[in-house]
This record gives sequence, structure tokens and C-alpha cells, in this order.
Amino acid sequence: MCLAVPGQIIEIQGDDPLMRIARVRFGGIFKSINLAYTPDAQVGDYVLVHVGFAITVIDESKANSVFEHLDQLDSEQ
Repeated sequence: MCLAVPGQIIEIQGDDPLMRIARVRFGGIFKSINLAYTPDAQVGDYVLVHVGFAITVIDESKANSVFEHLDQLDSEQ
């Protein structure tokens, strides 16, 4: 099973659409993520990330919904 996790773009580096790298926040964890598949992504956007690539931009309410479901799963264990 594959899983894409939402995160918020904090910073973007680079101008080449294939080489843009974002600093993305996943709760308290920050990772460098490639934006090649999401050329319109901007600072502040939420993106779904899979294996180091942002695969789509999502709105904040959808991201929060995923966070709530993940919190529920965590509390059930």
C-alpha cells in the first residue's frame, strides 16, 4: 500500500520547474521535497507528498481532515 502524507510548504528554492525544492512541514518535522509534479505550488500551500515528491496541491481543510484521521488512528493504538 502506498501512502501520501500532507504537509505545508514553508520555503521554496530554485527557479527551474523540474528542480524546485520545497521545505515542507509535517507537524514538527521538516523535509526537503521535490515540486516537479506541482509546478504551481506556492509557499503556504498544502501538498500531498509521496516518496519525496509533492504529487498534488490540496486545500487546508482537506489537509486538516487527514490530520484528524491520523490523530484518531494514533489514539486507538
